[in-house]
Amino acid sequence: MPQRSTRMSVLVSTLGFPRIGPRRELKRALESHWSGKTTEAALLDSAASLRAAAWKRQKAACVDHIPSNDFSLYDHVLDTSVMVGAIPEIYGWKGGPVPLQTYFAMARGSRGAIDGACAAHGHRSAVHGLPAMEMTKWFDTNYHYMVPEFGRGQTFSLGSTKPVDEFLEARQLGIHTRPVLIGPVTYLLLGKSKDPSLHPLALLRNLLPVYVEVLRRLWSAGADWVQMDEPALVLDIDDATRAAFETTYATLASEVPGLKLMLATYFGALGDNLAVALKLPVAGLHVDLVRAPEQLAPVLDGAPKDLVLSLGLIDGRNVWRADLEPLLARSEAAIRRRGTDGIVLAPSCSLLHVPVDLAQEDGLDEDLRSWLAFAAQKVDELSILGRALNEGRDAVQDALVASSWAAGARRVSTKIHDPAVRMRLAAVTPTMSHRQGAFEARRALQRQQLDLPAFPTTTIGSFPQTEAVRKARSAHAKGALSDGEYQAFLRRETETAVRWQEEIGIDVLVHGEFERNDMVQYFGEQLAGYAFTKHGWVQSYGSRYVRPPIIFGDVSRPEPMTVGWSSYAQSLTQKPMKGMLTGPVTMLQWSFVRDDIPRLETCRQIALALRDEVVDLEAAGIRVIQIDEPAIREGLPLCKAEWKAYLDWAVECFRLSASGVADGTQIHTHMCYSEFNDIIASIGAMDADVISIETARSKMELLEAFTSYRYPNEIGPGVYDIHAPRLPPVEEMAELLVKAKERLSADQIWVNPDCGLKTRRWEEVKPALVNMVEAAKRLRATA
Repeated sequence: MPQRSTRMSVLVSTLGFPRIGPRRELKRALESHWSGKTTEAALLDSAASLRAAAWKRQKAACVDHIPSNDFSLYDHVLDTSVMVGAIPEIYGWKGGPVPLQTYFAMARGSRGAIDGACAAHGHRSAVHGLPAMEMTKWFDTNYHYMVPEFGRGQTFSLGSTKPVDEFLEARQLGIHTRPVLIGPVTYLLLGKSKDPSLHPLALLRNLLPVYVEVLRRLWSAGADWVQMDEPALVLDIDDATRAAFETTYATLASEVPGLKLMLATYFGALGDNLAVALKLPVAGLHVDLVRAPEQLAPVLDGAPKDLVLSLGLIDGRNVWRADLEPLLARSEAAIRRRGTDGIVLAPSCSLLHVPVDLAQEDGLDEDLRSWLAFAAQKVDELSILGRALNEGRDAVQDALVASSWAAGARRVSTKIHDPAVRMRLAAVTPTMSHRQGAFEARRALQRQQLDLPAFPTTTIGSFPQTEAVRKARSAHAKGALSDGEYQAFLRRETETAVRWQEEIGIDVLVHGEFERNDMVQYFGEQLAGYAFTKHGWVQSYGSRYVRPPIIFGDVSRPEPMTVGWSSYAQSLTQKPMKGMLTGPVTMLQWSFVRDDIPRLETCRQIALALRDEVVDLEAAGIRVIQIDEPAIREGLPLCKAEWKAYLDWAVECFRLSASGVADGTQIHTHMCYSEFNDIIASIGAMDADVISIETARSKMELLEAFTSYRYPNEIGPGVYDIHAPRLPPVEEMAELLVKAKERLSADQIWVNPDCGLKTRRWEEVKPALVNMVEAAKRLRATA
């Protein structure tokens, strides 16, 4: 058996590293494979190269516990479903290793049956393609995961040896890693049962043998530590769930006694679950001291003497450079209590949520750049702390001085403070967050002015960003296309989209957003207080990456942002044209936010900037304005005791942005891939005239929240999943609308896709929207 490490000193670990590659190499490899340009073998070779580069980079930075199995071709939760064989029947898996084709069908759907299995079983999807599994947000982040699907009588069996394979792959490179697994309890809690009476934790007894098998294989392969990610321990859980943790780790410890388990918790404090976590038979416990610094004292007080404590000191969720001196002092205090061999230094969570390397950014303001740290720099910060503790401060004195200087310079910089913004914020009154009339009065006026049919059709906003659009944007950015030529191109694209929508009979049109790069970036680039990177990509899901803006200072709107394009589009048609904005909470949540003032204060600043835009759109003749807020739910604190405070200011900020218009102007909002049941009253309190939501993947399940609450306003339930490359038939969409009528009154229902169409191709979008309009017509005919 391979020799295992016995080093005794303060160790440095990472919990996960970005998987996308410094230049989005994974995106290109995936999309090339999906398009049929490259083979499966070529994709796997590219993936192996990315893993090797990440491991070598961390080893060069003197990381002691380097993670493996943190890489994924699509999603680490989906990887776990494949590992344990939780494959829904529709995908035709019969046991054994799960084919990559099946994996991608689960992730993103397919245009037809995978093999012959689905057709042989009579699945209608064999004709129209397989749907993707449901997708939702990973805790309170903007990362999306594929929701595991369970059923009564669910069995589990080993479908993938990926954790072992990647551990051995790293060992071949001379790198000893700490494999990462999503813990069994968190995995089950992330899933959904097709049978409402079946609680996922009832399946724990069936699931644990697969985990035992994987851990045994890792131990045999030479692993000494395995990281078990159990972020569910920072949630509000009941006694039965706490008992499930005890059962789980008692079983794993007894079945694989030589293997050390690092129980990793993050995104918050253990709180009432601390006592349970401290008595589990594990060798180490990781705690998030960025989100919950206050938990260090009780953890130190209660931890058994032989329990290794992993201190999550470096922020894995944000891009700000750490002030290392206070972190060093905190580490030294912990070492005095626990000794050097009882402490590990780590980021608060996986570095999946931050960009790869600041060294690629050469166009940022120098002051701002000196305040930032991406994944590579955060690993370096950990290394500096580790060297300071193991070798003495003198070994890294220059780095410590530079860290303190950067932190001090940021605090006093005039670049982050705008007195005019602070004065305007102080002048906000409660009446500014309320529409003039009640919804019923607004509805009557809007119906009179807009003259829409029953079950009106619309889309969420964006149309395909084709290769021609991307090339034109790139050419304009490089100076190869003049401003006039680029504007003319965008006008042609916009007019084509408007004419086509008129032709197929959509009722409320959109201009297509061809001038926009990203729904947050486009606005942030026009707001003061925002900065942007060139290569600061992070994964949202699969091959979908975003470059979150950096909010570094006070936010304001120097001039109108969307009025010109919305006005031009409205001039092309007599039908209502929607103005499209991204809401204040989403602008906040999908950015890297400054951490020197409360988040709610920044959100209010953004709301006031957007309020100016809404008022200007109305003045320009736009009578329907959509303020997208897909991030409302994901911003919800994980601890329920903190929900009310967050929801109060989030709702207030949305209303502050929307309430400057007359009653005849119809305000829409859009939300996707969120569970609304537990916050439905707050969704209603937003008082949008129309809300559009994702319901296609959940087969209208999300509408249950809107029926029990008796949602008063109008709703556009998404009737087809835009993220799957399949053509939804008219019958399928019509059936979903019939289900919607069972839960909502007919005069509440709008008809729309479940999300924007930016990432799809026109050859997919056109027939799907034609079918959608036909489904609405059928519903009108039977109303």
